[in-house]
Amino acid sequence: MEMSVNKKVSKNLLYGVLLAFSVVGQAGDQSRNAAPATEQANKEVLNLLPFEDKTDFERARRGLIAELPGGKIQVEGRKRPNWDLNPYAFLDGEAAATVNPSLWRMAQLNMANGLFKVTDHVYQVRGLDLANITFVEGETGWIAIDPLTTAETAKVAYDLLSEHVSKKPIHTVIYTHSHVDHYAGVRGIVSEQDVQAGKVQIIAPAGFLEHAVSENVIAGNAMSRRAQYMYGIFLEKGSRGQVDAGLGKGTAQGTPGLIAPTLTISETGKKMTIDGVEVVFQVTPGTEAPAEMNFYFPQFKALCMAENVTHTLHNLYTLRGAEVRNSKAWAHYINESIDMFAKDAEVEFASHHWPTWGNEQIVELLIKQRDLYKYLHDQTLNLANKGYTMLEIAEMIKLPKSLASEFSNRGYYGTVSHNVRAVYNKYLGYFDGNPAHLNPLPPEAAGKKYVEFMGGASEVTKKARKAYENGEYRWVAEVMSHVVFADPKNKEARALEADALEQLGYQAESGPWRNFYLMGAKELRTGVRKIPGAGSSASPDTAAAMTVDMYFDYLGVRLNAEKAEGKKMALNWVFTDTGEKYALTLSNSVLNYSRGKQLDEADATITMTRRALNPVLQETQTFQDLVDKGQAKLEGNNRSLNELMSMMDDFDLWFDVVLP
Repeated sequence: MEMSVNKKVSKNLLYGVLLAFSVVGQAGDQSRNAAPATEQANKEVLNLLPFEDKTDFERARRGLIAELPGGKIQVEGRKRPNWDLNPYAFLDGEAAATVNPSLWRMAQLNMANGLFKVTDHVYQVRGLDLANITFVEGETGWIAIDPLTTAETAKVAYDLLSEHVSKKPIHTVIYTHSHVDHYAGVRGIVSEQDVQAGKVQIIAPAGFLEHAVSENVIAGNAMSRRAQYMYGIFLEKGSRGQVDAGLGKGTAQGTPGLIAPTLTISETGKKMTIDGVEVVFQVTPGTEAPAEMNFYFPQFKALCMAENVTHTLHNLYTLRGAEVRNSKAWAHYINESIDMFAKDAEVEFASHHWPTWGNEQIVELLIKQRDLYKYLHDQTLNLANKGYTMLEIAEMIKLPKSLASEFSNRGYYGTVSHNVRAVYNKYLGYFDGNPAHLNPLPPEAAGKKYVEFMGGASEVTKKARKAYENGEYRWVAEVMSHVVFADPKNKEARALEADALEQLGYQAESGPWRNFYLMGAKELRTGVRKIPGAGSSASPDTAAAMTVDMYFDYLGVRLNAEKAEGKKMALNWVFTDTGEKYALTLSNSVLNYSRGKQLDEADATITMTRRALNPVLQETQTFQDLVDKGQAKLEGNNRSLNELMSMMDDFDLWFDVVLP
């Protein structure tokens, strides 16, 4: 399918690595078959869950109007598709031995794609990106909820709606929360000019813009690298590779953007009439995202639960890295939704997966999701207060059958194991109280000691190979990681660890766990595949949305402490278009700044517009370039700014993960 949009692919902090390029993985000729222990483990899953229940398959296809033509989106002139479901054709039929049957089932469900009618006046486009986009019909136009990750996929979704339902303009865009797959495709359906002219309003929860930008800045490089693992970016799609992401098939490729909200919602119970459609809002901060909200359409008896209720156990801690989420608050807000909306709702839909129809079914879904997060919270702290440690609790807690037997509570995205550890960490931190763990050796040093104490690499590998034959893959992965960190050139150790990780991936019910294991195996076998030019610089919209405070905070993170040792510096900054003034100081190898302040003893004063800072944030220009072009004025010591910037580190996206 061809379309006319800006074809320049931008890079964006954190998720930008998912958007900046589309790479087909190398042939997986080093992958192995499922070992006997894995085959047995996956067979046992078939007896744990009611696979004969096909209700979700019926719901996933209910109301289908039109599928994505050809199963593919590809911008004219682009070598690879922006989105392509065709490589997942292998998912037809019974689960392969190399895939957990429960994950296989979810992977099949997430193949449902195209335009669907949810109820009168409410439509969804699913299966064109990681998330869903929902359209609610108003009197003169559409209310668009969560416009996906890229302009390309969002535009195709809107085109499907216009072709098969009604060609109306977008009246309002609603961002349910501050994660990129729920706002970054906005430029595919509306223009910033129309927003600025008041033709389109954009509504988001309070704090949306701050969190949408800030989460992607301070630790953006590390998050981007880990996101490659979480989504299996370089894995081939197949029964030995990437099969699903849990919330959807994966992330779309293309052009991310951001248009700032024109209205924010900060109060639960706030009512609005949008183009003739009544909406009741519920703010849910600190749940699945720091800024998030649910809402209800009384006229249509339709409840949107954003990403707070989906058909999976979600993440209390996301493996790409982020602040731990509040499971108690999550359960509280679902309970509040039940009290506010559930008695009247006849259809519930969310930002991922398929809707739920029928009041009784909706209430049951919300109750069991509420109790899921509350159970993990309460039972983790129950055991913590009995003296058990984080790792012990993660091994001990099992969901009660009434929760565990529900497919919608299974760990396709989050897992009981890592969510329990998240709850512990949120309350008690990483330290388990054992003084032997207070100051452990780092991995390389520990690896050498472990190998020495266990009789050398050859002996460790020999014992580990026997453990592998016994199906003890967790232990093999752990012990061989020590050998690899002691000697990363040990090919036999790398191969055995890769084999163990691969079997763990084949058994994983969670899409992200599978992807992490298989990405680790791949890089142990073939090394890190670096993509020239790919990095974590900010997209134009992200750069424009960053505050000066965020930029100076990020400079502090980039500062190389050794290069700054013993140096002192003070710089005044004046931004003429915003009227902002800052004093930036360097001392003790630390950068600090004060807003609204200027120092008499400053080494130099930099005067510029805030807008001129954007290309610096995008790493397409330097401050010296701005000075040379007359876009910035430097008064005082003209070497001071260059000296400061020479102390900054550039972060390599392609750092090793499974190697030292």
